[in-house]
Amino acid sequence: MRTVVINSQGTFQLEQRPEPVAGPGTVVVRVRAAGLNAADLQQARGDYPAPPGWPADVPGLEVAGQVEQVGPGVVGAAPGDRVMALVGGGGHAERIAIPADLLLPVPEGLSWQEAAGFPEAFSTAWDALVTQAGIRAGDRVLVSGAAGGVGTAMVQVAAVSGAHVVASVRRAELHDRVKSLAPEGQLDVVTPNEEAAHAPYDVIVELVGGEDCLQRVALLRSRGKVLVVGVQAGTTAPLRMFDLMLARAQLIGTTIRGRSPAEKALLAATVRTSVMPLLARGGLRVPVDAAFSLDRFTDAYDRLAGPGKFGKVVLVP
Repeated sequence: MRTVVINSQGTFQLEQRPEPVAGPGTVVVRVRAAGLNAADLQQARGDYPAPPGWPADVPGLEVAGQVEQVGPGVVGAAPGDRVMALVGGGGHAERIAIPADLLLPVPEGLSWQEAAGFPEAFSTAWDALVTQAGIRAGDRVLVSGAAGGVGTAMVQVAAVSGAHVVASVRRAELHDRVKSLAPEGQLDVVTPNEEAAHAPYDVIVELVGGEDCLQRVALLRSRGKVLVVGVQAGTTAPLRMFDLMLARAQLIGTTIRGRSPAEKALLAATVRTSVMPLLARGGLRVPVDAAFSLDRFTDAYDRLAGPGKFGKVVLVP
């Protein structure tokens, strides 16, 4: 099968790899579409290695496709099922073996491209905002980098939770598209230099990173929370400790990829029961910025790394 591989120079290339075989508790999925994420670029740079049990040199954290093989001990999955999943790597290929307890059903009417952009973005958003931050109706939530794949998911999860959302988007030409993600009156879209005018916030979601990102602690309401979810612009940032202390704030760092298999299965179960119904009835949507065939993987990764995206970039094997 064709597979995107990270070579020894840290760049991507297309190779032939053996077909996967379904083992105990796993299924083989024919990939119809696969989402791209900043983690793929970070893995190529050597900053974010794949967890044990997943391919060390094949990127791809989220896939959508059809079950082709079912391994021993698997229940609730059959050949032909339309599924999607958040995986530890290996998704940018024509087929992938996945633990069955990570599978999510693809709702009727959802395209393969949309399904491929759902698992990582919305699992991350729900886990961070609902499970970890305990978001409540009436909270004010600031989302930085709100036009990207995870950003658009964060905006929607905050909105369906009853929060008022301030979406920070650097490029003004994307503001109207971001405004379409939530009902009028529940969402303000601003540039980064306008964030302070809408403070204080109960929850701040940091998706961009950079050396100044933790200065946003000063924008928190008392007992507010900062969620550090993404660090695309840089991995270190100074923090004024007195701002954190005076606000009696919480600073929460989170990632999903390095969690144990049991934790990932629990998160998948939570998404299956709490988030999938919202998606199935149209309460959430997955904006797709661009889709590329597998042999155009270079164009896909260039688009992922470039500016001005709204939603997900996906590969379509």
